[in-house]
Amino acid sequence: MIRLYHVSKVYDDVPALHDVTLQVAKGELVYVTGPSGAGKSTLLKMLYGAIKPTTGKLLIGGTDIVPMGAAGLAAVRRNMGIVFQDFKLIGNRSVADNVGLALEVIGTPRPAIARRVEAVLSIVGLRGRGAEVPERLSGGEQQRVAVARAIINDPAIVLADEPTGNLDGGMAIEVMEILKAINLRGTTVLVATHDTGLMQRFPHRTLRFRAGRLVSA
Repeated sequence: MIRLYHVSKVYDDVPALHDVTLQVAKGELVYVTGPSGAGKSTLLKMLYGAIKPTTGKLLIGGTDIVPMGAAGLAAVRRNMGIVFQDFKLIGNRSVADNVGLALEVIGTPRPAIARRVEAVLSIVGLRGRGAEVPERLSGGEQQRVAVARAIINDPAIVLADEPTGNLDGGMAIEVMEILKAINLRGTTVLVATHDTGLMQRFPHRTLRFRAGRLVSA
């Protein structure tokens, strides 16, 4: 599903990733971990095409996305869901609007959007909360909305960048349970985290980075 071959990324002569080769199989749940500055976020940004490697190949589903232009990358992203640490919800729009935005952008009929939104809100434990606005929700509930938004298109891959970083222990466990359930439905999930307690509670294969280098996989 995801393959990197000798991928490096350099910012102003400072290496963020160095000669990374790895593979993530379809349907895996994999942690990406390491100290601050290890390269976790850089790796995820590359996977969804926000930045390009300086050198190397990056294959998603067998296709190298490095040489792709904007249109090609947009097509790749439509098969990905992305969850950020700071939620990135639109404050003046309802939960349902936030979750359904990706479908709205591609012209999905409104009745179909409404049905799909209700289905994914049920998956994340927020059934019937679509009319509320994000600011009235707890941090954990807002992150659930972000997860629902990430899976609205039934993506093959979900990338979660420190999804529990702003949550307390109980809420972090709830969000991780949801990501685990999504993975059990067949979705490939990568979770960038430094939360060792969470990784111990939900053990999965771990990619460990240090100073931009993959030190264990």
